[in-house]
Amino acid sequence: MTGNIANKNNDPELIQRFKNGDVTGFNEIVRKYQQQVYWVIRKIVQDHDEADDITQEVFIKVHSALKDFREESNLFTWLYRIATNYSINHLRKARVRNTVSVELVVEPIESKDKGADEAIDDESRRRYLEEAIETLPAQQRAVFNMRYYDRLPYDEIAEILGRSTGGIKANYFHAVKKIGEYVKGKIEY
Repeated sequence: MTGNIANKNNDPELIQRFKNGDVTGFNEIVRKYQQQVYWVIRKIVQDHDEADDITQEVFIKVHSALKDFREESNLFTWLYRIATNYSINHLRKARVRNTVSVELVVEPIESKDKGADEAIDDESRRRYLEEAIETLPAQQRAVFNMRYYDRLPYDEIAEILGRSTGGIKANYFHAVKKIGEYVKGKIEY
């Protein structure tokens, strides 16, 4: 994901324009990153409407915090961190509201050209994978999505989440193990 993100070369210019009072700098940042931020959030919270609401909240937060952004990391890494933290906090609040603690959760499922029966089986596996991901604790879900879907390196995930690389690796390992147990319990061999 980091390699194909929108052109970051003009991010410092957009940030500086915003800091100088030019609102179009912020508007361009939103246009440039809104879809990517939405998908970061959507992979964590799973629900379109919630992801849409959180995306708006993230950009409200970014608008108020951008004037203090020190550019110690690139802009998208900073946005990714804010979006991930908002999503994790949203899940924690929802979990507390529902008072349900689920800690069940495959080895990556790869799709290949297959016959109709195998394609149906793959669809079931994908559905079970999605169900399993939803059962992960918020932190593990975020780490799993960043590593498995976005293919971010562990050190970048650690930077985004403000955690140690070793802790991120452990989160990913436990997430994969839980997902594997969940999916294996659903699939008959």
